[in-house]
Amino acid sequence: MTDISIVLPVLLPLMIAIFLLFFWGKVQSQKWISILGSLAVLGYSIWLFAKVYSGGLLTMQAGNWEAPFGITLVADVFSVTMILLTSIAGLAVSIFSAASISSSRIRFGYFPILHLLLMGLNGAFLTGDIFNLYVWFEIIIIASFVLMTLGSEKSQLESAVNYVVMNLLASVIFLTAIAILYGIAGTLNMADLSIKVAEIENRGLVNVTALLFFVGFGIKSAVFPLYFWLPSSYHTPPSAVAAIFGGLLTKVGVYALLRVFTLIFIPDSFLSTLLLAVAALTLITGAFGALIQSNVRKMISYLIVCHIGFMMAGLAMYTDTALTGAAFYLIHDVIVKTNVFILLGIVFIMYGSFKLPELGGLYADYPKLAIVMALVLFSLVGIPPLSGFWPKLFLFEAAFDTESYIMIGALIFASFITLVVIAKLWSQIFWKANPKIVVVNRQLPSFMELSWSKRALLITPLLLLTAVSLYIGLGAENIVKLSSQIANDLMDPSAYIEAVLGTKSQTP
Repeated sequence: MTDISIVLPVLLPLMIAIFLLFFWGKVQSQKWISILGSLAVLGYSIWLFAKVYSGGLLTMQAGNWEAPFGITLVADVFSVTMILLTSIAGLAVSIFSAASISSSRIRFGYFPILHLLLMGLNGAFLTGDIFNLYVWFEIIIIASFVLMTLGSEKSQLESAVNYVVMNLLASVIFLTAIAILYGIAGTLNMADLSIKVAEIENRGLVNVTALLFFVGFGIKSAVFPLYFWLPSSYHTPPSAVAAIFGGLLTKVGVYALLRVFTLIFIPDSFLSTLLLAVAALTLITGAFGALIQSNVRKMISYLIVCHIGFMMAGLAMYTDTALTGAAFYLIHDVIVKTNVFILLGIVFIMYGSFKLPELGGLYADYPKLAIVMALVLFSLVGIPPLSGFWPKLFLFEAAFDTESYIMIGALIFASFITLVVIAKLWSQIFWKANPKIVVVNRQLPSFMELSWSKRALLITPLLLLTAVSLYIGLGAENIVKLSSQIANDLMDPSAYIEAVLGTKSQTP
């Protein structure tokens, strides 16, 4: 069904960013415009999600050029779920930014760039054209690079160089893969590619092209062995920026992998073996990296890498059950990783450090807040019945069904190390006595020195995302139903193809 309303998740953040430019230098005005704008985007995202989930796919052909010749936007259940998650995380980060981002950064355009980043993410989720996916990725890279360097601190600039070099390398590989794909298939529309690529007789060339896409998306997703840029980058920007990066930036790469490798490049024995090996090694290396860290943001950055492996495992096993687990884990991970970086931002404001030896006594100082934070960390670990527990059940079931015993071992190892890492973090930050180390050059006043309104703005996003995470865990039957629908759509893309092209297809 053609519907122009699906372009609004892109236009609304763009209009918010433009409107913010008229309040350049007016810090308080920008804060409230950002929060209210994010609320409006969330409201619209909920409406769009309900419309697609109950009524089916929506498409829009830009300029009334029929597919596959024009630019296509497609809103299926997977797309609108990611847009809804983006709007929730975007609102939480907007609120947190209002209290935690310095006025100097705001005056240099922090909020307009934040909303341009959210626009790029929504565009990537909605596009039905592989070249425009590349375009949206470039918008995301530009906006994220500005956010990472805003403030021009030495550590930020050093990390930003690693970040932008690797992402530009990924973009070059991605663009090369697109050129080859167009040369062998003669189209860039993803629904049309699904049909054309399946008909190509030279499967070796198709696999080489698929491998290039995997490397390009793999760098952006931070899979083994392409992950090293992430831990060296995500610990340097302000906590609000790290929250949107940790929650969403790697997930757009995962989304692209799930979309492209179920719609265009259906995994054969070669691709399946490669994906299984990469997933297992991502789980293991990310876990080892987190285990040896003493900086809490580096620790969580390595856990981001580790947990990308859970989603990759679902794609590698390529069954309904496995993809249900991958989709569920993706939903859980966006919310919980955004929340963990917000949590660490609050800890930094309280104690002025991200280093474990300099932290301690949080439970004694703030017992009620510590209980909320415990729920966040337990959700990250996957303590039943919280949100991280349920997708692992599906992944383990799929691993047993496919007799992927190496994957079973990797999943168990990553889950156990995550428990050990979070137990270490809990014991050091919450239970250990406060070492009373005076940290010089604090970026912000201590927590109790802040006004009650700023404390409310800091805690509100933590409570919001914790509530969403609790719903995902305690209302797991609803998320399972949603994830199962996403998995079914990925395994059988005929409805997607028919909605875009207006023709039925034979599922490979």
